[in-house]
Amino acid sequence: MPLEDGDPLSPGARQVRGETSGVPRLPAMGEPSLRGTTAPGGSRTDAVAEGWEPGPALGDGDVTPGAAPRRARRPEEALMTELSELVQKVVKSSSWWERHGVDISILACSFLLLPAGFLCLRSAQAIPFLAGVLTLGVVHHTLTVKGSHLASHNALTESKSWSKVWAIFFIELCSAFTVEQATYNHVKIHHGYTNVIGLGDSSTWKLPFLNRYVYMFIAPLAVPILTPLVALDLLRNVEWKAALRTLCCMFLGFYCHYWLLLHVSGFQSPWSALLCMLVTRSLLAHPYIHVNIFQHIGLPMFAADRKPRRIHLMSRGVLNLPRNPLLDWSFGHSLISCHVEHHLFPSLSDNMCLKIKPIVSQYLKQKKLPYNEDTYSSRLWLFLQRYEELMVHSPPITELVGIQ
Repeated sequence: MPLEDGDPLSPGARQVRGETSGVPRLPAMGEPSLRGTTAPGGSRTDAVAEGWEPGPALGDGDVTPGAAPRRARRPEEALMTELSELVQKVVKSSSWWERHGVDISILACSFLLLPAGFLCLRSAQAIPFLAGVLTLGVVHHTLTVKGSHLASHNALTESKSWSKVWAIFFIELCSAFTVEQATYNHVKIHHGYTNVIGLGDSSTWKLPFLNRYVYMFIAPLAVPILTPLVALDLLRNVEWKAALRTLCCMFLGFYCHYWLLLHVSGFQSPWSALLCMLVTRSLLAHPYIHVNIFQHIGLPMFAADRKPRRIHLMSRGVLNLPRNPLLDWSFGHSLISCHVEHHLFPSLSDNMCLKIKPIVSQYLKQKKLPYNEDTYSSRLWLFLQRYEELMVHSPPITELVGIQ
């Protein structure tokens, strides 16, 4: 897989976004700007939660304040508009169950599995005990990864008030992070500036002082410890009320887990309970780290002042992995096999991303745009072989002649 300047690894996509009210609206995105947005500690978290103000479905066309939207003026703008209309038809014809119910049911099933997981840990036999560890580990990642991701994009419900409630529950109580920083850094920065150097280039995942084997196979075990520590550091950037709420939710989430291990699972010592917490919370930490780097790093990166229009930016900067039952359940389709579709339409749920996948892939291929796909094992081998190039050194800047 070539990684040379301007040469994408495989086929890719682009991103559209909008507010959700009634049937989710899918306005295509213009060039997002950080000017005029509230800092993570501000009160405009609803606006940040989708990363852009709502606008008409005009591809990448500009909208002049106080005037009628201008028609798309470039071929790439027309492409995004056409794709948005195709997806909008699918969304409008989909039931509530397809738009939200399927993913809510997965999260609800995960909650229902919690008692069985804690009770299995009471067993002195190896098989039931390991079943309990596996159950709690999968449930934890389903709530913290899939639940938090959908909540950050307001994809669980069409109510803004309930979206805020679910975001606090999944991101702060379950994941031990802060809503304001999670939505700002993931939705506004990562989605708004995907693979743009210095902004959404996924460089926050790089730890160049670690060698390839430590980073890929040992460091992920520290994710449950590092996540709350990073969150505590980021609380300096939010208002004191939000910081206090986050601290209370983080404490409640950790204490409930700890208390249940002692009083339901029957652990005799605090240290054994804490060790079990670490094991279950890091059970899928390896694929979590791998997926986050596999799907962006190694693909073309662009300078902020020389980036192409968004349909070209996203079609080259995002990659899909094959479907995997375990990861589809615990991480969600939008993070695994439908990541391209997710970056195109981030307000859609996992199930809807899966539903529109054939439309998006066929459309991009028909228009001769990249649609990046690769296997997990292939990406893992690539990163092990070219770790320094991909994870230590600065990436080369791609320029698309005639497009930028």
